[in-house]
Amino acid sequence: MVEKVMAAVRTAPQTTEFREYDMPDIADEAALLKVEVAGICGTDVKFYSKPPFEGPVIMGHENIGTIAKAGKTFQKRRGLKEGDLVFVEHYVGCMNCEFCHKGEYRLCMYTDWRKFPEGLRFGYTLAERAPHLFGGFAQYMYLPWNSVIHKVPDGLSPERAGVVTPMANGIQWALFDCGVGYDSRVLIQGPGQQGLSNTIACKQAGASLIIITGTNKDKKRLDVAKKLGADYAINVEEEDPLERIMEITSGEGMDVSLDCTAGAGTIPVLFGIEALKRKGGTLQIQGEDVPDFPNFPLGKIGNKYITVKAARGHNFESCELALKQLNSDRFEIDLITTHRFSLKETHDAINAVGGSGEVIHASLMPWK
Repeated sequence: MVEKVMAAVRTAPQTTEFREYDMPDIADEAALLKVEVAGICGTDVKFYSKPPFEGPVIMGHENIGTIAKAGKTFQKRRGLKEGDLVFVEHYVGCMNCEFCHKGEYRLCMYTDWRKFPEGLRFGYTLAERAPHLFGGFAQYMYLPWNSVIHKVPDGLSPERAGVVTPMANGIQWALFDCGVGYDSRVLIQGPGQQGLSNTIACKQAGASLIIITGTNKDKKRLDVAKKLGADYAINVEEEDPLERIMEITSGEGMDVSLDCTAGAGTIPVLFGIEALKRKGGTLQIQGEDVPDFPNFPLGKIGNKYITVKAARGHNFESCELALKQLNSDRFEIDLITTHRFSLKETHDAINAVGGSGEVIHASLMPWK
């Protein structure tokens, strides 16, 4: 095994430096992951341009790899061995609180780097913290005892498995959080990797109507959405989306609105409220980075009896289901995995995901 580990480190806005770290010693209850694929998503694009805090970070929170080295206690507890292909979630819970005990480690205080910087989260933790390798934009990643790990099913390639995070989000947000199921009418705002994964989740769950919206930049993605199960794709820059939705639904509106836009904010919320049915719809929102919402339409939400759900990642079950979904042949997953980059191309890879719309899901391959 190599003595040094190469990593792409974000050191400033839009700045990547390549650094070598010593190969770490592995505790008996820990392991070392050889990173095969690190997915790049919209959050990476946002935080690469506007880092949420100062200091060097090895980004990469959608990580697939093989167990390169593992302590005996790790292998016994996890039922994993060296050479196994696994998916490592970015959440690293305390495994002690009420949320971790329920399998909802995504709600654990230790995973909220905004309010608890002492916690650990892959792709967000400062590289100054020993043993440094806490992100997937590197050849290897250190897995402490409380890492959340899923074995990748036999037959599923690392690159396909690299879509598991957005797919798990789709299952979590649409099915578990918003109750999408048989005969649901669903509006999906944004045809990026999150929106396309939500499309698959809704179609698999039995939704009778899926409408997805995008802009001129998203024309290729809107075409992909229709191939993956969307019934209608609306370009909001070419036609009035609300008018079109009411035309399609004969004025009834939608049961569920899912915000999968890159920027999130106020517009998807306001549009979702208008597009929902007369009474009892469900509005899923994003907006951790939206500081203010002037004139929030609380009265309309109350009058329409709307249930509001906030998007917050995924849980263990949604990840397991996502891996099974990716290992099936029902949907053309390869339409999502559009581009591949080497570790040396990290800067270009992140910017490509946030670029013209040609790139949907990019796979960073540290050994390419």
